[in-house]
Amino acid sequence: MADHNELGKLGEQLAVDLLIGKGYEIITRNYVFQKAEIDIIAKHKDFMICVEVKTRNSDFFGDPQEFVTPKKIKLMVKAMDEFITSNNIDLETRFDIIAVLKNKTTEHLTHYEDAFYHF
Repeated sequence: MADHNELGKLGEQLAVDLLIGKGYEIITRNYVFQKAEIDIIAKHKDFMICVEVKTRNSDFFGDPQEFVTPKKIKLMVKAMDEFITSNNIDLETRFDIIAVLKNKTTEHLTHYEDAFYHF
């Protein structure tokens, strides 16, 4: 497997650990609907939360969260709508981003709640 795939998997696991530490319940990981994938779907308080994890080994080209494109957002919203509908869930939905910077000397996670309102 390519190094970037391994880094992505590590970043997702770090994000899951962060969310669990904050009291989130992980519902599923890597949910796929049509062309969209949601990295993590979690429940916290009265919210179902769609989490996009962006992992980079450097911020030289920009912060990880800056790589969530409008196209990706549209696909995530579509996939989350399908998940909510097909599972008959009656909770508010929130979209978060967890930005992970991970290399040999750095491990830094930033959790952006309601992320699409901030970018």
